[in-house]
Amino acid sequence: MSNGLSYVLVTPYTVAKSRTGGVLSRLLMRTDLELVGAQMFAPDKEFADTYACSLRERAPSNQLVLLADYVKQYLGPSGGRPHRSLLLLFKGQDPCDKLLNVCGHLYTQHVEVDALAGETIRDTYSDLIFSSDNPDEVRYFEPAVLTPRHQDEANRDLKLFADFLEGHENLVENVVHPDPSKIERTLVIIKPDNWKYNSSRPGAIIDMFSRTGLRIIGIKVHRFTLEQALEFYGPVEGALREKLSDSFGQRALELLEKEFKFKISKESADALSLTFGTECAKDQFHQIVEFMSGMRPGSSDELDKKGNVKCMILVYEGENAVNKIRDVLGSTDPTKAAEGTVRKEFGSNVMVNTAHASDSQENYERESSIVRINNNSLAAIIREHVS
Repeated sequence: MSNGLSYVLVTPYTVAKSRTGGVLSRLLMRTDLELVGAQMFAPDKEFADTYACSLRERAPSNQLVLLADYVKQYLGPSGGRPHRSLLLLFKGQDPCDKLLNVCGHLYTQHVEVDALAGETIRDTYSDLIFSSDNPDEVRYFEPAVLTPRHQDEANRDLKLFADFLEGHENLVENVVHPDPSKIERTLVIIKPDNWKYNSSRPGAIIDMFSRTGLRIIGIKVHRFTLEQALEFYGPVEGALREKLSDSFGQRALELLEKEFKFKISKESADALSLTFGTECAKDQFHQIVEFMSGMRPGSSDELDKKGNVKCMILVYEGENAVNKIRDVLGSTDPTKAAEGTVRKEFGSNVMVNTAHASDSQENYERESSIVRINNNSLAAIIREHVS
């Protein structure tokens, strides 16, 4: 078996129908591959034509001809408007075979509906409808996802993707809104606790956010540097000190009085809150930074080194985006979150609460700048693995 890099391209129709979460759930849950990159992008006509030509040249099979025709007609712009597609990169042993098994093959002949089991992504989300008058004539075709059959095909396609993506920003701005003043953007982070092992959780979380009706215009796999985590959560440090110093000081006071069996003076009690309590609050902040970056402040001088844990960052766009996302996200404390929210469903405690979302448009701007949302390393990852 060999290590390699391969991809799944989620088609514009599948993205537009908010099926992204379901597709991602299947891919993560049913393979042992590592998701190393993700990018939403809007192919132009030249890219679609080149990709379609590459598919058509590989073999004269009905399946590849269908895919080539689909890519040429639907992947690029229509009516002058480009469409969002999502590229997912997976790394591991025999990635092409594993991804193809989960995505599913295309049937090039008529198959009875009752014969489909919904086992693969294409069984569930794709459509291949033949004419009732001519069983060899395809009336409608939507493949849902595209993925290569062999590593040489993957390498060829990946070079094509890297060439196109270099020079393109990470956010797709392909819609002109009737009233731009009503449109907001908000940033969502699917936190590291969802990526300890392959599971359906990240996709399920995206599915839950999809009920807002907002559009995903940007997505990337990200590893916080220590510097980024410290800056991102910097405003939390003061709040933790104000909120927790007294309570930690009080707990220390009670333990000391119990152990030494005498009443401690108010001056000493205040000093405990100011010293020990403040140190404990600071430690809570350091735990948050370590949770998000995999590195504890003070443990490394390499502040700009990528962290040991990963997360996924998404940008949602639409009317009242900030409040809509936070309503689905739920309270910071999962035990107090409403039923049916992301944090109630998947969160563990105030720190390990599964996802983050900007609480204002101003914070979206600040947070986006810190994580460099317009930059995506997907093309660089391809260049690193595919010569």
